[in-house]
Amino acid sequence: MTSTRQPVAFLVVAALATLTTAAQAQTTDRFERWDPDYRPPTNEFGQPDLQGNWTNFTITPLQRRPGQEPIYSRDEVDAIEGRTEERVVAGAQPSDPDRPPPQPGNVGAYNEVFFERGNIAVVDGEPRTSLITFPASGRLPALSPEGQRRKQEYDAFRARFGEYDHPELRPLVDRCIVYYASSHTGTMGPPMSPTGGYNNNVTIIQNGDHVVIRSEMIHDVRIIRLGEREPLPEGIRPWFGDSWGHWEGNTLVVETTDVHPGHGFNETFDNIPYSDDYRVVERFTRVDDDTILYEFEVDDPRTFSEPWGGQIPFERFDDQVLEYDCHEGNYAIENSLRGARYQESQAASSRN
Repeated sequence: MTSTRQPVAFLVVAALATLTTAAQAQTTDRFERWDPDYRPPTNEFGQPDLQGNWTNFTITPLQRRPGQEPIYSRDEVDAIEGRTEERVVAGAQPSDPDRPPPQPGNVGAYNEVFFERGNIAVVDGEPRTSLITFPASGRLPALSPEGQRRKQEYDAFRARFGEYDHPELRPLVDRCIVYYASSHTGTMGPPMSPTGGYNNNVTIIQNGDHVVIRSEMIHDVRIIRLGEREPLPEGIRPWFGDSWGHWEGNTLVVETTDVHPGHGFNETFDNIPYSDDYRVVERFTRVDDDTILYEFEVDDPRTFSEPWGGQIPFERFDDQVLEYDCHEGNYAIENSLRGARYQESQAASSRN
């Protein structure tokens, strides 16, 4: 791999671009209320046109801090986004070639150049303190009694194995199966959520009876069929589930069931699997030329004590989405497992 030293000014400009790409695409003040009389463009099938490249990158967290109000003041927005910009600028400076290696267990990153931090998520003029809007706390609800029991059973099962005992014990993202974001469900979900780091981009394609959503991360693809739902055969539960959509005015309403149980809630609930009753309803509404309002509701009474959901703005951008290559061919998992076997052999030798 080759590298070149870029001028500091170039790196700073490149880093700041990750904060402003979506904002530059907008033609209106993001703190203005959306026009309730807006009529989206339509495609050749007479449907509201959602096609194009969109990003949901944001520094607004999924869950609200306990006791926090649901909406930031303008001063709070300026302060938070200012600190984020300072972090990006500082992290865009040339890396010290004599820096020490990363500490074991936390390789991290040397700089900010490839991160997309984004701004505060603004929905209909309101800068939100969380992406979750209900329950009123802006936080994930507690697990149901069955959810607690299944979590305990899952934790007991995982405790029997080491983290690197087998490739199937590694996270789905390590194995390039699907991508999920830290502490929630992932870029493609459902529900769809920001990555928290980079590559928050999706491409939407439509025809008369299908809507296809392709994520930049691991080039995951969801195919949403339009029309009357035809249930899958019992026991068939694909990644991202079985999604069916219909139009309600200018809104695409998508209901998803039969999500693969392994594609469950990750870090927040220690990878508790979805139950058979897991169901998500999503709504995609183009509210102006540059924004899709994405709304979602999660209903899984066998896992959660109550339904929960939220809103995330998707911002249009005109840049090309490039191919994302995962671990195929670079032997990352094989090397991780080989390293674990080496550590075990060293430990065994020290005992003998």
